[in-house]
Amino acid sequence: MTPAELTNTDFTTSEDPFALFADWLGEAEKSEINDPTALSLATVDEDGLPNVRMVLLKEFDERGFVFYTNFESQKGTEILATKKAAMCFHWKSLRRQVRVRGPVSVVSDAEADDYYASRARGSRIGAWASKQSRPLESRFALEKEVAKYTAKYPVGEIPRPPYWSGFRIAPVYIEFWKDGAFRLHDRIIFRRAEEGAAWTKTRFYP
Repeated sequence: MTPAELTNTDFTTSEDPFALFADWLGEAEKSEINDPTALSLATVDEDGLPNVRMVLLKEFDERGFVFYTNFESQKGTEILATKKAAMCFHWKSLRRQVRVRGPVSVVSDAEADDYYASRARGSRIGAWASKQSRPLESRFALEKEVAKYTAKYPVGEIPRPPYWSGFRIAPVYIEFWKDGAFRLHDRIIFRRAEEGAAWTKTRFYP
């Protein structure tokens, strides 16, 4: 194995995790066939047992990473109880991962209203119709709820349900991982004590 094969510094010299994430996401948007903004979201229940599921990133900036959900869902209730979460992006086409951990806050009503209004009409109806993460007796029962709210809001604006909004993870930990030959991967971890604090960067063994 040559030194060139052992060393890959195209991203490990970066000092700004948000700028690096923006670069990687931009590349993923060109190479991933489906949902480059898809991520696995991890929470824990009242017994400390982890839960993980796929959601979509809807916004990110230096304040953090935003996704939307029904607050009465499993992930919603777990996040509201702990105010903490973790996420992992995996872009298989690029052989890259990004892991994020940190405290969670609720986005402003204005942010939630703007995003909700941008969704397809059927998705807005669906937010009213679905009692997310609760037992459903049949597909027909769900379709009845959709019909109910379609009739309730036949034209014009559809208000955002009071239980539907967004969460923002303000990261205190961001890890960038890139596949390397012979499993000699490149990993750099950015850490900070709290939002707004300075980042420290450490390179890790694969």
